[in-house]
Amino acid sequence: MTATHAPARTWPMPVLASMVIGSMVGAGVFSLPSSFAGSAGVAGAAIAWAVAGGGMLMLALVFQRLAVRRPDLDSGIVAYARAGFGSYVGFFSAFGYWASACIANVTYWVLLSSTLGAVVPGLGEGDTGWAFLFGTVGLWLFHLVIARGVSQAALLNAITTVAKIVPLVLFLAIVAVGGFSWDVFLENLRGDTTVLGPVAEQVRATMLVTVFVFLGVEGASVYSRYARRREDVGRATVVGFLSVLALFVAVTMLGYGVMPREELAGLRQPSVAGVLEAVVGPWGSWFIGIGLGISVLGAYLAWCLLAAEVLFEAATQEDAPRFLTRMNRHGVPIAALTATSVATQAFLIVTHFSASAFDFSLELTSALALLPYLLTAGFGLKEALGPRRWSGAVAIASIAVVYTAYLVYAAGMKYLLLALLVYAPASLLYVWARRERGLRVFTPWEAALCVGSVTGAVVAVVALATGTITL
Repeated sequence: MTATHAPARTWPMPVLASMVIGSMVGAGVFSLPSSFAGSAGVAGAAIAWAVAGGGMLMLALVFQRLAVRRPDLDSGIVAYARAGFGSYVGFFSAFGYWASACIANVTYWVLLSSTLGAVVPGLGEGDTGWAFLFGTVGLWLFHLVIARGVSQAALLNAITTVAKIVPLVLFLAIVAVGGFSWDVFLENLRGDTTVLGPVAEQVRATMLVTVFVFLGVEGASVYSRYARRREDVGRATVVGFLSVLALFVAVTMLGYGVMPREELAGLRQPSVAGVLEAVVGPWGSWFIGIGLGISVLGAYLAWCLLAAEVLFEAATQEDAPRFLTRMNRHGVPIAALTATSVATQAFLIVTHFSASAFDFSLELTSALALLPYLLTAGFGLKEALGPRRWSGAVAIASIAVVYTAYLVYAAGMKYLLLALLVYAPASLLYVWARRERGLRVFTPWEAALCVGSVTGAVVAVVALATGTITL
């Protein structure tokens, strides 16, 4: 079966929304209390969520508007960068997003291993040899499941989305009613500024965490080629985003009312389990562990689908090697799925040797996603400034551009260099794809961009070799 096989446009809005929610509600939400407390007090966390929520809402609205205004562009985040800034930039964006999804998949196995490590000591905190073996077996089992069909996998994702929301809602209800203390919450208001720095620095320090948990907001747009109605793509994006934002803020802020910030920051991941255990006893940790297992496996499924779809679309647009368009008899882009599984395995090996497997994979995932988001926002602004200009669309897209540019700054030099190190192989694949089709490889400015990215990757290698930056 070839890439010309047209998928049935049968997914209704609820299924598309479940892809957004299922992609966003994964490992990250269960780590929020400790991840935020380690960098910010209540005030810093509240401002960070206001900035991140507002900025990402503008980006979600950009996705919504582009889905309606440019129905000719399927697979959203991949097609938008290409349409706005050319083939090379489009593939660069697609590759970065794909690599981000692969590393996000690693965080799921690390966090699941850490959760099970509470009762199976050999798994440690997701950083032992047994944890590596567990993740390896798991990722290839999921590969086999997804290879049997995208529609079946999407249905399974919808089911797990419902199943994993229930434990989080119960967590919020139990903590709000039986464990939240206003006195503790107010004591955590500003945080220790001598340790955490001023509130502005606390906000900056949490930005990569917010990017990580918001990854997946574009889920419906990536699967736009399956949508029953085009307008459902935009609706699913906004509905999914607002639902998840409310959940993330509640999980984060309630934790500050249960224990002092220092204790909250020191909790073992998943820290939601530690918060609930402090309120109801040991069974709370078990309860959250079961919920996390369902959540992580559902999110992993959604991200495998997203990653394979992105790579497949890049190949059908003639920007990635032709072999990646191959599909199996179930209509699954099997070559792209296999490449995704192999890359996830490679990143699992790398994170095994990092100082903190979960934190490293979380932050690198976020850093790699920044370019695709920035380019989407830029294309949204370009479209808004077109012939059918609307001031509201210009304002929304402008805020999205400013927000995503701020995220690049917040990521810091270390993760920008590491991101370039991952991006560098993209140019080789792009050259391969263009030459096998007899197409021009680079325009002058694309060649300059290629040189710049490779130079950044070389700097990253030198920095790693000299110990200037570490994993």
